[in-house]
Amino acid sequence: MDIADLERVRDVVAAIPAGSVLAYGEVAARAGLPGRARLVGRILAEDGHDLPWHRVLRADGTPAPHLAPEQLARLRAEGVPAEGGRVPMHRYRARRADATGLLHGDTSAQVRR
Repeated sequence: MDIADLERVRDVVAAIPAGSVLAYGEVAARAGLPGRARLVGRILAEDGHDLPWHRVLRADGTPAPHLAPEQLARLRAEGVPAEGGRVPMHRYRARRADATGLLHGDTSAQVRR
């Protein structure tokens, strides 16, 4: 794993604000690693203990089964509800200006809520 890739992923995850979420693939894309969602999962599993890892979900808004109870509890504490074990990504997705690899000069924002 390239250290620069690791740092870019960590930077994007660290920038996801409380009350917001991103999918693994969105983190990868914002870190300049499109198509590398599994790499994001690996980085969070191996080196994400000090990051808000709970704000990263599958694209359909579900957490990994082995993380679900803790992850959903942490998200609820931040005001992010889960409906049927799934977070409505369209409502709680982090805006690009909040959680982006600004390293790539992307400051476009998405409308939320």
